[in-house]
Amino acid sequence: MPVHWNDLKNNVALQHCEVFINNQGSLFKLTEEEYDIIREIIDNKNIITEKLLQSSNIKKYKFTDDSDKPFISEADFLQTVALLKRKKNIILQGPPGVGKTFIARKLAYEIMQEVKDANIEMVQFHQSYSYEDFIQGLRPTQKGGFDLRDGIFYSFCQRALAHPDRPFFFIIDEINRGNLSKIFGELMMLIEADKREEKFALKLTYAEDEEDRFYVPSNLYIIGTMNTADRSLAIVDYALRRRFAFITLQPDYGNNFRSFLTSKGLSAGMVEHICSAVTKVNSKIKEDINLGEGFQIGHSYFCTFTTNEDENKWWNEILSFELKPLLEEIWFDDSTIVSEVLKQLSR
Repeated sequence: MPVHWNDLKNNVALQHCEVFINNQGSLFKLTEEEYDIIREIIDNKNIITEKLLQSSNIKKYKFTDDSDKPFISEADFLQTVALLKRKKNIILQGPPGVGKTFIARKLAYEIMQEVKDANIEMVQFHQSYSYEDFIQGLRPTQKGGFDLRDGIFYSFCQRALAHPDRPFFFIIDEINRGNLSKIFGELMMLIEADKREEKFALKLTYAEDEEDRFYVPSNLYIIGTMNTADRSLAIVDYALRRRFAFITLQPDYGNNFRSFLTSKGLSAGMVEHICSAVTKVNSKIKEDINLGEGFQIGHSYFCTFTTNEDENKWWNEILSFELKPLLEEIWFDDSTIVSEVLKQLSR
């Protein structure tokens, strides 16, 4: 795995190294001690990376054999896997609680055919997230100057480049919470599936050298998640939208979910009440012209029950502290509907 220039430059033992004092030219003298220090830094970084990637505790993965599989049909899951392989970039969108982030990791496991979190990186976008955080930017030093520092996506791309025979997955949670054009910058073109080659490499905004060019490797996949129920979030612009495939996830209160709730220890009556009552509420949400399917109540709200817990107490707490605030946000201008729906959900 490559070692960044600044990692060497900021090493105290190398502060008098000729190449860092005056880097004009192409040939520089290194003392034997300086060479040994640089060699040790490179070796240590690659040893750590290899240990992570070649962990012996790897668990094989296949969706059909997963005892903790997400609530999505096998056909839809495998179709999404095929889409990710072809497009390289996808966004899982849907209301809160449908398991978008959970499914994102399962997609990565399915392509790798094993549970290997060392090949997965995850960030969450927010209003203050920037190009400098994501790709590359200048950061202040203790000496009062500035150093060029690589962002998390840039560094992850270097890892993927160092291991072209292995798939890597970059998950962006709440992708539409950030200013996407500002964060992605010139990456807008580089993430396209047919631009994942060195010949499309570009000079980045803060690159110090004309020859310091960057491209996104073909073995790196981007999975974004997007909440469709938050009115305050940014709209994904068309330039970026064209580069992603969008998969809409729906709440699932069918037989698989019912079996899951039963296996957690909930009574048949409680399972029936949850699935039928919430399904009716979701139908009401979908029929509301000001809302739609993107505001439905996801099934993940009801996955927290533990054996020997009082199910009525558990349900009342979910109703009071999770569903009530959610419904008040959904129908913020109509408290009458909120009261009616809460009554319908009560048991």
